Amino acid sequence: MKKLDTTPLSVLDLVTYPEGGDLGEAFRASRELARHVETLGYARYWIAEHHNLEGIASSATVVLMGYIAGNTERIRVGSGGIMLPNHAPIVVAEQVGTLESIYPGRIDLGLGRAPGTDPLTMRALRRHSTGADFDLDVAELVSYFAPARPGQAVKAIPGAGLEVPVWILGSSLYSAHLAAKIGRPYAFASHFAPGDLLQALEIYRAEFRPSPALSAPRVMVGVPVVAAESDIEAERLATSMYLRTLGILRGQRAGLQPPVESMEGLWTRGEQLAVAERMALMVAGGRERVRDGLQQILDATQADELILVSETWDRAARLRSFEIIAEVAGNSAT
Repeated sequence: MKKLDTTPLSVLDLVTYPEGGDLGEAFRASRELARHVETLGYARYWIAEHHNLEGIASSATVVLMGYIAGNTERIRVGSGGIMLPNHAPIVVAEQVGTLESIYPGRIDLGLGRAPGTDPLTMRALRRHSTGADFDLDVAELVSYFAPARPGQAVKAIPGAGLEVPVWILGSSLYSAHLAAKIGRPYAFASHFAPGDLLQALEIYRAEFRPSPALSAPRVMVGVPVVAAESDIEAERLATSMYLRTLGILRGQRAGLQPPVESMEGLWTRGEQLAVAERMALMVAGGRERVRDGLQQILDATQADELILVSETWDRAARLRSFEIIAEVAGNSAT
């Protein structure tokens, strides 16, 4: 059975910013957080890819990966993930290969097949793929990391011959089948889409085929979490995440909102249930509630690693949230 004090914990950063906030300040806040969690023993710092979403500044994922890696020393830095249909596989291999060459042994490549945006922005991104060929795109990308063959016409330079861990990300059963088939580690986006989590993990583990990259299944589960000095304070801080999710459901995307004392009157009963469904794994509380909540998720999923999303309107509160999480995990996040 998995135990919290022996389970690696990692961080997923959407690079959120408050409404009217300065984007440069959002990037500096991410740098501050990455440095902070590195000292706390977190295993990875991953950055998501989103486009044309008010309140989220993680569109240039690879650029931000370089920024974070260049301002830290040990923590692994990766994409959570790069939305592969938005990019040519060789470009991703070259970009990530460049990062791995600069920061050897520290770069992860998480791949997803969703656009990370709306249909109009998809066209602006010049997307030629709907994600239907995701498995072929992944195979092509992975091939560029293999040692170059004599006479090979197209090479990733840098990229060829580098051992970059490739993770398959997903929020559906499709990704579970694919990750198992190609023998890659699997990260489930249950921080916002937990509905298929348990079935997806069951499929992945049952169908897993060992590969040169991975001999046994490896699962990472996304968890939204806000930790504070008390349950009441954590619940108040968590309303910023609820408000952002509510805005997405209403088609009203905006910057991160300040917390409120109560969500009463701010959503309908149906909206409340919809937010609760999306954030079913949410853990918000003081030390005891966070410890118990994260352990319950481990009990249910037997995850090998948890990747945490903790968004608060106040930067200091986010730093403190990850401090408390590390404390309740027994200061052994790695």
